[in-house]
Amino acid sequence: MTFQPRSEWPADRVAEARAVIADVAHHSDLLIRLACNVLVQHGETSAERADAQRLLVVVDARRPVRRAQREDQGRDAR
Repeated sequence: MTFQPRSEWPADRVAEARAVIADVAHHSDLLIRLACNVLVQHGETSAERADAQRLLVVVDARRPVRRAQREDQGRDAR
């Protein structure tokens, strides 16, 4: 692993967050939440930050539905 100057950190994290959001169907809700939080704080435009905030609300709203689905299927919802 190579050392990166601190100034490159935000740009790298924003790029990774955009990649996660671009392929949202293949990532966990936890990773999507992390990516959204990065974009909410460090997104390049106000539109990008607002879109990330909206997606964060959607991901958070899905959580109870998934728990209910697991319970309906007889799985332990821990």
